[in-house]
Amino acid sequence: MAVLSSLVLLFGPTFLAYFFPENVRSEIEVNLGGVAGLVDGGSGGLRDFSDVINAAASDAADKWSIGNSGNQTNTDGQDQAASGDGDANSQLPAFPDHGDADYIIVNDNIPYFTENELLYTKGQSFSELDVLGRCGPAIACLDRSMMPSEERGEIGQIKPTGWHTVKYPGIISDRYLYNRSHLIAYAMTGVNDDPRNLITGTRYMNSVTMLEFEIKVLEYLDRSDGHVLYRVTPYFKDNELVARGVEMEAMSVEDRGASLMFHVFVYNYQPGIEINYSDGSSRAVMNN
Repeated sequence: MAVLSSLVLLFGPTFLAYFFPENVRSEIEVNLGGVAGLVDGGSGGLRDFSDVINAAASDAADKWSIGNSGNQTNTDGQDQAASGDGDANSQLPAFPDHGDADYIIVNDNIPYFTENELLYTKGQSFSELDVLGRCGPAIACLDRSMMPSEERGEIGQIKPTGWHTVKYPGIISDRYLYNRSHLIAYAMTGVNDDPRNLITGTRYMNSVTMLEFEIKVLEYLDRSDGHVLYRVTPYFKDNELVARGVEMEAMSVEDRGASLMFHVFVYNYQPGIEINYSDGSSRAVMNN
């Protein structure tokens, strides 16, 4: 039995955690066919352990590139943005700073779901808030039966990190800059006032850009008896309290994405407003 496979059998799957962050481990497992795929010597012999690690890391890193849908420019997304005093839930690839686009396509629009996630994710789950009170990834295996029939209740009592009640009449249509943005939309599962599912999001991100992709999921669920694996991950840079954006992944499960699949990073910005992501303060700026 090859070296890496033996070590994983001895020490358990968490052995990989000593060598790779979670996102890269996921890529290794799904793109190389799991741990066994890492140890194929090609000619029947065993490769050196360091060669296995290097090859696996290299193959996984190739997947962590972010392309702008306009010009297909790729940028290295493997570096981790440490969450400082936060926890691992807030560590994500270093997405490019916001430019002109509302969102960018990630990994050729293919989600990072592992085979285990596609096979065994049931219901929905939310990350616990980190020490700064920030949300982490939220994931759900959606189907039509989870969609609520009652109207959404009040959520004004929830104050996500970086929250400010601030208006910009004449710049924002309903005047308020921030919404309490659901990671897993209420219309998908009926979860409304769970603090682990609400971030401080701009009106534009919440009601325009995220909505575009949420509608894709809802329309599929409405016309299909199938399931959608769906994950939304907020990206906080360092110790900032307002997310720079959210990573949105979706895949129709039964046909492995033939009917529905996307993977995007949506920017948390508002045209005409400059946001201080460290604390949520803001000011109006001149539009170009």
